[in-house]
Amino acid sequence: MPSFDIISEVNLHEAANAVDQANREVNTRFDFKGSGAKFELIESVITLTAESDFQLQQMMDILHIKLAKRDVDIASLKTDEPQIAGKQAKQTVTLVQGIDSTLARKIVKLIKDKKLKVQAAIQGEKVRVTGKKRDDLQECIQALRETPLEQPLQFDNFRD
Repeated sequence: MPSFDIISEVNLHEAANAVDQANREVNTRFDFKGSGAKFELIESVITLTAESDFQLQQMMDILHIKLAKRDVDIASLKTDEPQIAGKQAKQTVTLVQGIDSTLARKIVKLIKDKKLKVQAAIQGEKVRVTGKKRDDLQECIQALRETPLEQPLQFDNFRD
């Protein structure tokens, strides 16, 4: 029986490369000279450190550009509010990995509401969709691509 998995993953290697490029750009820009502004990537959390809120906004723009050039979807970023203490401002950006249970339920409900001839089952951080025909699965993928969701989705492990 044909099936595929719906996942939401970020290529952490590409994200690390984008953070390195953003750090290089911040170090060479004149408006950041001597400010100690930097990006740090630990696990899947990027920490931005600068002197002011304005510089954090500038750094966020740089980060978005670098991630977009590396094909990392900006929609997979969860940005926290900046914390400003004295002469230092920090902001954390989390790279969202996997599909949480509420989004998984929303995807399953969306597939059922479309009345497609497929079954969707939640399996941890992914959703497995099975059907009798390959065309039904492709129709399901098309319907999910047209629907705006809060997280980017990838379709993986397509089996006939």
